[in-house]
Amino acid sequence: MTALAGYFGIVLAMASAFVLALLGLRGMHHPHRVSRRHLELAVFGLMAGGGLAFLALELGLLADDFSVAYIADHSATTTPFVYKLATGWAALEGSIVLWGLVLVVFTLTVYLRSRRDKEINPLWVGALGIMGLITLYFFGLMATIANPFQVCVEAASIGCLETSNVPWATAMAPLEGPGPNPLLQNHPLMAVHPPLLYIGYVGMTVPFAFAISALIRGESGAGWLRQTRSWTLVAWSFLTAGIVIGGLWSYEVLGWGGYWAWDPVENASFMPWLVATAFIHSSVVQQRRGMLQAWNFILVIATFSLTILGTFLTRSGIIASVHSFTQSPIGPALLWFLMVILVGSLSLFATRIHLVASSPRLTSLASREGVFLLNNLLLTVFAFIVLIGTLYPMFAEAVSGSQLGVGRPFFDRLAIPISFALLLAMGLGPITPFRQARGSVVWERIRNPLRVALAAGAGAVLFGNRDGYLVLGVVAGTFVISVILRQLWVTASRAAAKQGTPVWRSFWRTMRSDPGYWGGQLSHIGVALLAMGIAISANQGADTQLVLEPGQTAQFAGHEITYLEDFERDEVNRLVLGARVEVTHSGNTVVLEPRLNRYARSSQPVATPSVDTSLRGDFYLSLTGIGGGRISLDVFWFPFIWLIWVGGVLAAAAGMFSLIVKKPARVATGAEEESERV
Repeated sequence: MTALAGYFGIVLAMASAFVLALLGLRGMHHPHRVSRRHLELAVFGLMAGGGLAFLALELGLLADDFSVAYIADHSATTTPFVYKLATGWAALEGSIVLWGLVLVVFTLTVYLRSRRDKEINPLWVGALGIMGLITLYFFGLMATIANPFQVCVEAASIGCLETSNVPWATAMAPLEGPGPNPLLQNHPLMAVHPPLLYIGYVGMTVPFAFAISALIRGESGAGWLRQTRSWTLVAWSFLTAGIVIGGLWSYEVLGWGGYWAWDPVENASFMPWLVATAFIHSSVVQQRRGMLQAWNFILVIATFSLTILGTFLTRSGIIASVHSFTQSPIGPALLWFLMVILVGSLSLFATRIHLVASSPRLTSLASREGVFLLNNLLLTVFAFIVLIGTLYPMFAEAVSGSQLGVGRPFFDRLAIPISFALLLAMGLGPITPFRQARGSVVWERIRNPLRVALAAGAGAVLFGNRDGYLVLGVVAGTFVISVILRQLWVTASRAAAKQGTPVWRSFWRTMRSDPGYWGGQLSHIGVALLAMGIAISANQGADTQLVLEPGQTAQFAGHEITYLEDFERDEVNRLVLGARVEVTHSGNTVVLEPRLNRYARSSQPVATPSVDTSLRGDFYLSLTGIGGGRISLDVFWFPFIWLIWVGGVLAAAAGMFSLIVKKPARVATGAEEESERV
């Protein structure tokens, strides 16, 4: 029943996507020939099909319906509830189902927004047609080579041995399955991290679809940018949150003490984030000054293409990563799809470039447009470096047959100077006037923030932090934050003086008066905090390895570490072996419990570190061995690492701030005046 219902949902979604594509492509040039009723039926049929497929898979997982091969091979009766839900996207075919569901939800939101117009808008209906084509492709994958509803026709003792694509085939369900990958059922963040990334990835389909619709129609101007701003910000915010939560998951689960290793699949999510960030900034320039029209088309095509590349890297099996799935025919299919997207989009752009390249020229590099252009160049160069470092080993192996590695030193050597340059541009951009910036105006706006930043750097040195990157990170991050806070203070003070109210009451009114601008500034503060957290924790962190017997004490980084006892706990889906370790610092004592989790069908234990978090930083214990009356520990001290998580979450939330907070009908604060002035 599960297989039949799920596969019917896939077929229904495919048929609806096909109809939507036909209607959209037809209505792009002849909107009067398209019925809104037909569009509605296609969109709601798509939503019903995608929702039914996902719901059938989840209900099958919760019911332990091992007649479905995907469930038999990736779940177990002992799998806890939250991980059963997460199994719906923890393996290859299920992840495509979630991808399809998110895609149809975005398609539905585009259609619902289009109904605000009394007449069918050809740009909107064209975008729906493009989304219909993309949706047809993904549900076509599910119906063929990525079928999540294959029926198990021959059972093994654990899992499924033989499968059938026919959903009504006679099933032979095994009694038990192997359960999810141990790494994917070791922390509840697994239930959060992939969906956030998928919303970020798939959300970029919307601006891409509008851009292609505008190119096909030969429309220039910023109309398509204004129409897609909300979806772009939603996708960017969720992608940001997904990357940050992924780093936290790695930090909390893998036990190596890190959060980012320049893993190819980590890079695959970082590249579209970089280009999408450039796109958001350049779209502001086009909407304000009519510039960078052609560049914005290139950026949105590149962003969407990089999301498909990330999907390919994750699902092709060509790389070895904790994030990647096994080899399957989906890899080549995604690669061909990526080629079609790139060749088709860029060819279309080339035929329309004469329509979108006519825009005002940059009058001066010393202007807000000039700083935004610098920001764009830095972000795209950064993305290109990450792309080369990620793909070069694969190309080298394909050509020479030898395995080459591009490790962390390569990425760090190039990423660090670009990151500092980006922070500088981030600090100067918001306070630099449009068109032409006078040096005296810019200096007036950065003078005091620069003093605060230099004082913070001097304070870091006085406290014994002599590492150059750390001091530079503190100075750059403090400069960005100080510039923004000074801007908020000045704007709110002017508004307060004009209205005769206290300054503190004007802060929220000022931010409400222009939520797009101030949401961007909050995001900049988040990125600055994140950068400071990276600089401090990476350069002032310390680590060691300890072997302790019960009652034995060791000293490390000003902490006293005492091994108390070991413990063993039998949980539903795993055996937990751990140690109780007392940690004392400045008279405060906590007991940490690092653990090794052993899963029934895995030979390798999974470490779960124990972390004591305070305002000073994280004291991190990872258990690497236990037995023979002693334990082995990897011990880390990361000062102020919480700035990374706080900054990342703030950056993501700031994008949503721009959308959720509504500008008052009458804006009388000084924010818009200040915006016009700069």
